[in-house]
Amino acid sequence: MKKSPLRIIVTGLVGLYPVGGVAWDYLQYVVGFAQLGHDVYYHEDTWSWPYHPIEKTHTADGVYSAAYLAEFFRQYAPNLADRWHYLHLHETSYGMERKAFDTVAETADLFVNVSGACMIPDNLSASCVKVFLDTDPGYNQIMLSEKLEWSENVERWCNSVAAHDRHFTYAENIYGPDCLVPKLHFQWKTTRMPVVIHLWERLARQTPPAGCPWTTIMTWNAFKGRLVYQGREYFSKGTEFEKLMDLPGQVRVPLKVAVGGMKAPLDRLSRCGWQVTDGPQATVTPRMYQDFIGESRGEISTAKHVYAAMRTGWFSCRSACYLAAGRPVIVQDTGFTGAIPSGMGIVPFNTAEEARAALEEVEARYGEHARAALGAATESFDARRVLQRFIDDVGA
Repeated sequence: MKKSPLRIIVTGLVGLYPVGGVAWDYLQYVVGFAQLGHDVYYHEDTWSWPYHPIEKTHTADGVYSAAYLAEFFRQYAPNLADRWHYLHLHETSYGMERKAFDTVAETADLFVNVSGACMIPDNLSASCVKVFLDTDPGYNQIMLSEKLEWSENVERWCNSVAAHDRHFTYAENIYGPDCLVPKLHFQWKTTRMPVVIHLWERLARQTPPAGCPWTTIMTWNAFKGRLVYQGREYFSKGTEFEKLMDLPGQVRVPLKVAVGGMKAPLDRLSRCGWQVTDGPQATVTPRMYQDFIGESRGEISTAKHVYAAMRTGWFSCRSACYLAAGRPVIVQDTGFTGAIPSGMGIVPFNTAEEARAALEEVEARYGEHARAALGAATESFDARRVLQRFIDDVGA
């Protein structure tokens, strides 16, 4: 017997950080649930000033963020163009009228708080299942455990996490014997990034341009303070990327990084042979983000130190998009190989030497790895599979 569609609210951070990678991270959930036939809406209420990527500053004005959301749905999911609600600074509604969204909230079956960054609507249906979806494993659990004072409104955020009915995580190795992530009292269920395959078909049909580089898109250091748990400090991505700093001089293919964030050593990266571009500016729109990936041979990237050191099993949302574009990924092993098949299309490494050897191996058999990359996207990240399992695990 066919199940009735669910009324689903998906949250995200697209209005807060209107850049291409963030849009794809969150809005593929909305499009993916709609693909499954559900009655889905995007809602954002972070109570925070959004970042304006063109002016490179935070702003009290919500117009740019609202227009960014409207354009994504117009271009990639016009059937959902009237199903988004951006509540700017918890006051001003863009997209849907506030009254219309309130009606949705009062009748919702499932509230999926991706990254847990949005406020739970006050008028959410009492029978609605509220899901906290941890996309930043290790960091979030340390913050829940230690309540580090440098994190803004940390007590309020911790209370909000506890107020959810279900708790999911991208830490697919969270119950592995080598995983150091504190589980606390939560019953964690694992999930991963959904990719809407047909939105990447344009790139998957294109052969990478001759001489194009291996690339990645990254934030150098996103932490505002020291992330310490049980006497050990954990770091962001820059610490791990240092391991690859000298890689351009050791391989025959060009390497390029689109980088943003605090204290990124742009001049040193250039001196070491990396092609360097401003990450937010190079990928500011969803289309530019796709084009950056399409003009890449594949991805070469480390993970955040906290993901790898804690053996979380996290796999990058960005890497999943490279795969959907038919681009192989050579990425740092965080413990994900027990959950995600790897070796062809997805090649894990732990050291700079292993990364160099992986580049040589993939280049020698590039066609096979490119086909395997697209196969991995379909088998492991297709939104229809990922989100159907998610709904089944929620029990909604």
